[in-house]
Amino acid sequence: MTNDLAEFARAKSVKYFMISYTDLFGGQRAKLVPAQAIGGMQKEGAGFAGFATWLDLTPAHPDMLAVPDPDSVIQLPWKPEVAWVAATCVMDDKLVEQAPRNTLKRVIEEAARDGMHVKTGIEAEFFLISPDGSAISDQYDTASKPCYDQQAVMRRYDVIAEICDHMLTLGWGPYQNDHEDANGQFEMNWTFDHALATADKHSFFKFMVKSIAEKHGLRATFMPKPFQGLTGNGCHAHISVWDETGRTNVFADNSQELGLSAKGRNFLGGIMKHASALAAITNPTVNSYKRINAPRTISGATWAPNTVTWTGNNRTHMVRVPGPGRFELRLPDGAANPYLLQAVIIAAGLDGIRSKADPGKRYDIDMYQFGHTVTDAPKLPLNLLDALREFDNDKSLKTALGEEFSSAYLKLKQQEWNSYASHFTQWERDHTLDI
Repeated sequence: MTNDLAEFARAKSVKYFMISYTDLFGGQRAKLVPAQAIGGMQKEGAGFAGFATWLDLTPAHPDMLAVPDPDSVIQLPWKPEVAWVAATCVMDDKLVEQAPRNTLKRVIEEAARDGMHVKTGIEAEFFLISPDGSAISDQYDTASKPCYDQQAVMRRYDVIAEICDHMLTLGWGPYQNDHEDANGQFEMNWTFDHALATADKHSFFKFMVKSIAEKHGLRATFMPKPFQGLTGNGCHAHISVWDETGRTNVFADNSQELGLSAKGRNFLGGIMKHASALAAITNPTVNSYKRINAPRTISGATWAPNTVTWTGNNRTHMVRVPGPGRFELRLPDGAANPYLLQAVIIAAGLDGIRSKADPGKRYDIDMYQFGHTVTDAPKLPLNLLDALREFDNDKSLKTALGEEFSSAYLKLKQQEWNSYASHFTQWERDHTLDI
């Protein structure tokens, strides 16, 4: 890592920096800054009108300054003269509390005060589609069970291999790529890391995948449910907590059920306790609820939960514990904000540990076949409005994430819901025109 971005530019022959931040809706915003000016930007920040992006600000607010964080800098492997760098959002010499990366850093610091260092890995699924977004990009990808289809993945070899090559160059430790459960859908996995590093990589990954797809005349989408009848885009998160040294996994205890320590069970208890509320962040769009409440897909399963349950190595539940010392949260989808996803996981888990929350009964049934027999577990929200109401009612989770952030998020997301609810659809005409 480097502390001096100007020196980084000289050493790497970088001509431009993309000073980037992510807004409340997951939009990636940036200014392209010549390397000759990066020294001043590193001291003062690049100026943005916050109201022009999805933040709860007005045109009357002063400039929001995005101060580049040199620890996050990544040279674009496909355009080495450009480097991307995540920024810390500041206004009037104070942190912008609602900014997602600031929110995550605040929650990480809170966990660190309790001696906990969260490490995560994510599985960011995406579709490769036509430039106009109307269809998947491979006309021959039509199998009813296309998962792991080797011919289909090879037909998109040039795109997938180029992205994986770039991750190898960046030292991310990518270890597998595959065609996923929907036609036109792919997943690429890289090594887990500290939560902030994972969030920065997740943010950059989305930018990189979209850029490489465009280079090949295609379009990449992380939309939760872009096509009716096909499996949606999940963003499963694998979670573990480590001590101050980073060498001891405090979730691991082979003497306990499934190898999950008492602290790990309490963290999981926090996830279960706040599940309905955290859905507002892990599943943040109207479209998200077309994935987690979907009917059976062409492949035979949605691979998404709709009930707050946990299990061992069983993919039909909201949380699974696939092995000692970690668990997988299968609720998040492709629209999840990379920084808020990590923040809400840590906030819920930290509350679980502090309150010694019990995750409740473990279920080992096939939820897709026998889920109707589970009558004592909460259902996940049916739509974004329900999720926002759950989040608004969860006082402890809102406090953990920060009142300024929570207020801004709820305000803008409620506006989004209202916009959706006022949208006139063809479905209404089809079903009520003759009433």
